[in-house]
Amino acid sequence: MTEAMFKGAITALITPMNRDGSLDLPAFDRLVEWQIAEGISGLVPVGTTGESPTLSHEEHHEIVARTIKIAAGRVPVIAGAGSNSTAEAVDLAKHAEKAGASAVLIVTPYYNKPTQEGLYRHFMAVADAIQIPVVLYNIPGRSVVDISVETMARLAQHGNIVGVKDATANLLRPLLVRRAVTNKHFNQLSGEDGTAVSFLAAGGDGCISVSSNIAPAMCSQVQRLWAEGKTNEAIALQDRLLPVHDAMFCETSPGPVKFAASLLGLCGESCRLPIVPISDAARKTVRSALTEVGLLG
Repeated sequence: MTEAMFKGAITALITPMNRDGSLDLPAFDRLVEWQIAEGISGLVPVGTTGESPTLSHEEHHEIVARTIKIAAGRVPVIAGAGSNSTAEAVDLAKHAEKAGASAVLIVTPYYNKPTQEGLYRHFMAVADAIQIPVVLYNIPGRSVVDISVETMARLAQHGNIVGVKDATANLLRPLLVRRAVTNKHFNQLSGEDGTAVSFLAAGGDGCISVSSNIAPAMCSQVQRLWAEGKTNEAIALQDRLLPVHDAMFCETSPGPVKFAASLLGLCGESCRLPIVPISDAARKTVRSALTEVGLLG
């Protein structure tokens, strides 16, 4: 079987915004360059953390294209291209392919609540429409629907469908999926920072991370230590990072991570409605976590 296409710590990028809600493109450009300099293994623009539901199509295209241009082949760019409209997901995926993305990340259709057959046909329609790899994005907590192991194994038969971002936090899933997909190595990436090491131990390949927006070097180091067989060191660093992982979800993401980024001078904390500025209690939690881990003086 072939090896994993995508490995290590891959950042689910925030989309910096000005106070008036417009995109802060200079801050975004700096963020992408800093991520690469800090040793991150890949970038995911305009996913959930990038506030894709509130970006216009033009803004979505702009962020994808900028990420690819700045990365310049140094790290893979897995462009968010999901939608609860299959036709829209196909269009976004086609744009990502034309812009030069390494792959696309396609989320389970939210709100519609499709059946397993509906999920299968949705992902197949995207995979049939493009030539670049498709990474499934399974996040029942936000989309309500869950790609079953059986459906995932069925989808894996498609040559373009190469893996999954698994945000179920169910550590049986990577084991079950690995057992069910027998025709190739199916690239499994954790979508939950807190399970990054546990997911690797279950046979996963890496993590698409929120925390790496603000701690890319440390999140990357966890993955590298594990790959080098330094298990105890990887666990120790993951334990050290746990307050940050928890704090990034003390309120609805990306509110906390954008506030954290503002504390580190990376960008402002502004989000678009219906995401609002985090509460005073959440600010205290985030600030305390960054200080404890050593990210904030």
